[in-house]
Amino acid sequence: MIQDPFRSMIRSEGVLRYRDLLWRRTRDPYIIWLSEVMLQQTQVPRVETRMPAWLDRFPTVQALAQAAPSDVLDAWQGMGYNRRALALHRAAQCVMEDWGGEFPRETRDLVALPGIGPATAQGIRSFAFDLPGVYLETNVRTVFLHHFFPDVPAVPDRELVPLIQAACPAAPGAAVDEIAPFAAPQDDADTPRAWYYALLDYGAYLKKTLPNPSRRSASYSRQSKFEGSRRQKRAHIVRMLLAARDGRPAGITLAEAVAGVNEMEAAAGREPVDHDLVADILADLEREGFCRSEGDRWLSV
Repeated sequence: MIQDPFRSMIRSEGVLRYRDLLWRRTRDPYIIWLSEVMLQQTQVPRVETRMPAWLDRFPTVQALAQAAPSDVLDAWQGMGYNRRALALHRAAQCVMEDWGGEFPRETRDLVALPGIGPATAQGIRSFAFDLPGVYLETNVRTVFLHHFFPDVPAVPDRELVPLIQAACPAAPGAAVDEIAPFAAPQDDADTPRAWYYALLDYGAYLKKTLPNPSRRSASYSRQSKFEGSRRQKRAHIVRMLLAARDGRPAGITLAEAVAGVNEMEAAAGREPVDHDLVADILADLEREGFCRSEGDRWLSV
């Protein structure tokens, strides 16, 4: 059982460590959803820099849904996996088509949208709608590992879930018989939104001041090196496709893709790539909806 002293300590640390971020100044589920996806692979300072430009280009979920996929990919460059941008686009279309432009509130409906998993769904529920649940992301995991599993290696998430659930306050205004399995709020300011902000900020502080506790999670994995990887070559080809979408003729040939990748490799002091590798990457991109082939050319979606 989660005791009140722990919850009181987290709330105090949350006040002390609070970060005033763009997406925390709103309850708009579109902006909150966007922040959750951007932060999955990108550091907070970069998201702070890039989000305003994204919102200028796609200010609403409707604007995103109506955009061309290539425009979405273009705006996403430098923000991590390109497939996340296409999932954002498809999910925005689903919100417009299936939900009349209003984000659903239930977990089962949110996770049915492309690219939204349980953590992103609960992030939307907590920060947009003040609804309780298990928001299990890296900073939250850090706090619970540090305080409840000190020096314990390979802690599975299933051990954390009941603790996170029991510590999250119930929704504002919940009746006494509606509080369990969540915590009874200590006061009117003790809400799911405020609670998870406190956990996020305290967890970020712990990661800066201690050896990262989240490395003791059974689900922890270090991302493979990007420089020189297939992922880097793939991202470079996507940028080439986007840059060539308005060309005469539009798109790129396989030979142009190979030449472009090898120019990047030469600048980095690496050996030229195999022709078949680039062909394989283009085939992957076509299967995944990033481009299409017309004759001997590949065109951005």
